[in-house]
Amino acid sequence: MIYRMLASLILSLGIVSSVVGSAFADGPIVVGGKKFTEQQLVAEMTAQLLRANGYRVDKRADLGSSVLRAAQENGQVDVYWEYTGTSLITYNKITDKLSADETYKKISELDAQKGITWLNPSKANNTYALAMRKAEAEKDGIVSISDLAKNIETGKSYKFASNAEFFSRPDGLRPLQEAYKFEFERKNIVRMDGGLTYQALRDGQVDLALVLSTDGRIPAFGFVVLEDDKGFFPSYALTPVIRTEVLKANSKIGELLNTLSSKLDDETIAGLNSRVDVGRESIENVSKAFLQQSSLL
Repeated sequence: MIYRMLASLILSLGIVSSVVGSAFADGPIVVGGKKFTEQQLVAEMTAQLLRANGYRVDKRADLGSSVLRAAQENGQVDVYWEYTGTSLITYNKITDKLSADETYKKISELDAQKGITWLNPSKANNTYALAMRKAEAEKDGIVSISDLAKNIETGKSYKFASNAEFFSRPDGLRPLQEAYKFEFERKNIVRMDGGLTYQALRDGQVDLALVLSTDGRIPAFGFVVLEDDKGFFPSYALTPVIRTEVLKANSKIGELLNTLSSKLDDETIAGLNSRVDVGRESIENVSKAFLQQSSLL
């Protein structure tokens, strides 16, 4: 009697295990992304690439950084593209100055403990940067952030457009000002959505704007990026990150995303961003065309 009950229990557990395993294998791959153009592009490229290789995909490409990271740690998002510097400073609270290679190695080790695998980094380094209109930068003799700091120290006033996240993040505005020993007057800091800083600078509403260095609007709008001559900003290599559990069950996904990552660099991603933000092409069409051009579709 006891033997029959035990056998029945083992059989039941086996069936449950089989069902769970089957559901995991057959379920959709959840692809995440953040709220700006570059992230929506790589999320869409990932979704199209995985679908073309037989995977079902659930794409969620309009999330904030912290929400997206938490969703991956909690198993709600399987794969997305993250920036090495963001993981180093924002998620892992490492403030040491590290090289690009050191940064990648450090976060790979730390995030592995949280069930996250960093795949191969691309050559696209989308770091934060400060930009000015070219004519005004030349007029004021500003090439670097140190030049900006000197002008502010001598009494020159600049209105600065920043997104809310940079205003408060640990690698953001306050530590930047401390590193370069200057400070914007509070009345001259204008917080707005990150996508609007470019338009505000172009239209002369502000003198200086926070930008992302691979954004296609920088050359299109005639901006110049100020040299980060003290190396304040860490490397922000755009890299696919995937839940380790999912990668082990679907090793081909790692191969596909590593191949896609190898096709991306600063010039390429800036061009793709420009086609969307300046040329007004759709995320879907730009993504498909790039994958086809790269022989990935």
